[in-house]
Amino acid sequence: MRVSPLALVALLAAPAAAQRPQGAAAGGPPATQSLPVSPAPAYVRTTPPSDPTLQQVWAEGMQRSQAMSLAQELVDVVGPRLTGSPAATLASDWAIAKYKGWGIAAKREEYGTWNGWRRGVSHIDLIAPRIRSLEGMMLAWSPGTKGKPVDADVIMVPELADSTAAAEWLKSVKGKAVLTTAPTLSCRSAAQWTEFGTPESQARNAKEQDALTASWRTRLAAFGTAPAAIQVKLKDAGAVAVLAHNWSRYPGIDKIFGSWRQQLPTYDVSCEDYGLLARLAEKGQKPRVRITAESEFLGDKPVFNTIAEIKGSEKPDEFIVLSAHFDSWDGSSGATDNGTGTTVMMEALRILKAIGFQPKRTIRVGHWQGEEQGLNGSRAYSEDHPEVVQGLYALFNQDNGTGRVVVMGPGALPGTAARLDAWLREMPSDLTKWIRLSPPSAPANGGSDNASFACYGAPAFGLGALGWDYSWTTWHTNRDTFDKLVAEDLVNNATLVAMLAAQAANDPNPMPRDRLDPLPNDQRTGQPQQWPACTKAVRKTFDSAR
Repeated sequence: MRVSPLALVALLAAPAAAQRPQGAAAGGPPATQSLPVSPAPAYVRTTPPSDPTLQQVWAEGMQRSQAMSLAQELVDVVGPRLTGSPAATLASDWAIAKYKGWGIAAKREEYGTWNGWRRGVSHIDLIAPRIRSLEGMMLAWSPGTKGKPVDADVIMVPELADSTAAAEWLKSVKGKAVLTTAPTLSCRSAAQWTEFGTPESQARNAKEQDALTASWRTRLAAFGTAPAAIQVKLKDAGAVAVLAHNWSRYPGIDKIFGSWRQQLPTYDVSCEDYGLLARLAEKGQKPRVRITAESEFLGDKPVFNTIAEIKGSEKPDEFIVLSAHFDSWDGSSGATDNGTGTTVMMEALRILKAIGFQPKRTIRVGHWQGEEQGLNGSRAYSEDHPEVVQGLYALFNQDNGTGRVVVMGPGALPGTAARLDAWLREMPSDLTKWIRLSPPSAPANGGSDNASFACYGAPAFGLGALGWDYSWTTWHTNRDTFDKLVAEDLVNNATLVAMLAAQAANDPNPMPRDRLDPLPNDQRTGQPQQWPACTKAVRKTFDSAR
């Protein structure tokens, strides 16, 4: 996961780390992708497609698309789909009903249990030294305030020399709401600083922020304990709430996570309002807040994947898997992470069913739960279904926002490039002119659910999409809403996936599994990378370190 280096909510709120978006470099967001401008590759057709199946897919997918109506129901009506929550079950029920309405078999497959939690109404207000409703949100799995508002003075973790000083300070926190992350000095975007700030003002702001962030690292280190345990100390000392912020580099946009390890009502407060509280507290101006947090812990609840399929007529034990995680964080609506991927895979299967396509291989859709807690749903599925891993002819995974697919590649199975090239050659240029095939590379390793199959050496392809500033504006944020979807790109991607699935399902050629050897060098060590081990799924909350 990549979170803002200025936000130490990972320490005090201990959020469950989500997966880094596909294409993200370690320590940074995904490289911003733009529409390709290079000459069209040889696989881009100069004549219309001749394959009648692909012609039918185009007509159904582009002229009678249901992608945006599906997305609207999922994102606006069902809403966010936190693992183990009642909303996750509601989403599965909704998807199964949709599939059955199209004449497609669908079911749930349980793989474990997770701490059930229901979000209620939450609110935070400044009540002294003036009145102001603050922009803040209770984090997932946060305890509530037992049905009534709580008024509390706001204090911040001070500079502490050592654990003895920290223990002495803890005596002062009873009845207080504690600020636990470094404030951000300026909530203006980097683009504004670059465009309007003088070199001197930019340098001054960066220097002051770096010093403040370093100071907060020292403050927290003085507690001498694991980050998640600091909340235990605050609770034992009588604190009533934890306030943090995890700014996403744009005004009004924050990352919203959460963890079952939280001990106190825990809020993310917007960059601007958190800064207000921090300044008031630092200057001794006696900020006081009123907090209302309604939540309900429901005990261990079953977690499950939602599976749909059209069975193959000749090779039912070989599989095309359309892969997209179903769960989301619940700070917003889960629109681009991963309502878009979910919609694309549902619509692709709907298209194929609508045109009466008869696949020779089984086409199966995997709507995975628990991706945000470590790919748990897809990892469990690959463990529980070795026959699918063994018979996997091709898996297509989409999990990087609303943008149209512009890159795909063979990963660490270089022989698969020929099949991808052949399929693209049959498709309309309106789809393929945007796509560039990447060269062989290291196998997927934890970014999204294709990694749960690629680790076995199976052909699992990630579909890389245009960025639309995904990493900072919608990925795990409080602004991941329906309005961020780009209709043309969503329709494009569903039609593309339907065409890939149709061709893969009936391709008479074998799918090579020869591994790239040696793998590319590790940028940190300069040595060839090793094939990633397949990580075991975490099937119970209390086995999770997140």
